[in-house]
Amino acid sequence: MPSTLPDGDPVPADGALPGSALNGLGDRPFAFYVHVPFCVTRCGYCDFNTYTATELGPGASRDSYADTAIGEVRTARRVLGDADLPVETVFVGGGTPTLLPPDDLGRILAAIDAEFGLARNAEITTEANPESVDERYVAELRQAGFTRISYGMQSAREHVLAVLERAHTPGRVPQVVEWTRRAGFEHINLDLIYGTPGETDDDWKASLEAALASEPDHVSAYALIVEEGTRLAAQVRRGELTAPDDDAMADRYLIADEMLSAHGLHWYEISNWAADPSAACRHNMLYWTGADWWGVGPGAHSHVGGTRWWNVKHPAAYASRLAEGTTPAHAREILTDDDRHIERIMLELRLAQGCPTELLDDKAVRRAIDEGLLEPAPYEQGRAVLTLRGRLLADALVRDLT
Repeated sequence: MPSTLPDGDPVPADGALPGSALNGLGDRPFAFYVHVPFCVTRCGYCDFNTYTATELGPGASRDSYADTAIGEVRTARRVLGDADLPVETVFVGGGTPTLLPPDDLGRILAAIDAEFGLARNAEITTEANPESVDERYVAELRQAGFTRISYGMQSAREHVLAVLERAHTPGRVPQVVEWTRRAGFEHINLDLIYGTPGETDDDWKASLEAALASEPDHVSAYALIVEEGTRLAAQVRRGELTAPDDDAMADRYLIADEMLSAHGLHWYEISNWAADPSAACRHNMLYWTGADWWGVGPGAHSHVGGTRWWNVKHPAAYASRLAEGTTPAHAREILTDDDRHIERIMLELRLAQGCPTELLDDKAVRRAIDEGLLEPAPYEQGRAVLTLRGRLLADALVRDLT
């Protein structure tokens, strides 16, 4: 089932933000996230807010989605006023954004540019499933202004893809990467998942080798999480599949870091490796460093100046609200200073550059250095930087440091 939305405070019908959120607007980097909630089928492990054709019901359509999303872009301009907000990055995610025609994705991008203006050298990314694009499609994306594509490769082993319920074959990925490079894209990411039931270390190594053979300049590797409410969770609960093992997950992470680093891709965030700083995902860096962003689409989350809000999740409800001239926001929260402090530590500590030690409890920092979780040298320069072992224990370490 699609993910549920958290509770929160009511949002005014016109979507107006509190004055605290608008203070300093334009001083912080600004980005757009665009959620495209459509999938041909839903993978068994996925709990994202996605819908197949049979689940949409009346009032929602792929054909009209671009116009609806453009309506929210215009709402964003009205709510944020006339502040100068050049858009540093746009990230189109899903779902499967490339189920929409490239012209529709291009029109959404053009609307963002018309209302806010794209910054010079803006990073424009879309996610894509390997089976959802062909050579002509990626060429048209490039012509529309997209600069980066992130492909959901997940694995190079057919039996692992079958457990994940992914539709593409392993040989599809090298083909689409070649088309993408030929279309003029300089930045290509491959997403991988490790820890799938039935996957072995050798399977994982083979997936990494296959990904590297396509020579992407960025790889993301995520541990499989068995989310409640998914088909995968039901299979694990019934004993049909074995739950991922924490020790095996740690081993797979170490394998990934070793192989990717040996190939010239170096970690800059716990789950992300890039060939050089220009290949790092600038959009995600904005998330991790406290920037402002507007999330367009059903269930999309936004953040401006310490106020976070999230849209209604069903595409029909989303479209209806925009057609009525009211905000599609479902609820919001205004983060306290303590909330923002803890969140900053949690996010920045995941980065290779670390976070300022002045934000942390010094005794806890020194203890973490003694335990081999933080690098000693950056500490002398006022930075807390995770060691390889610290990356494996980052979540627990954050709780200790704060």
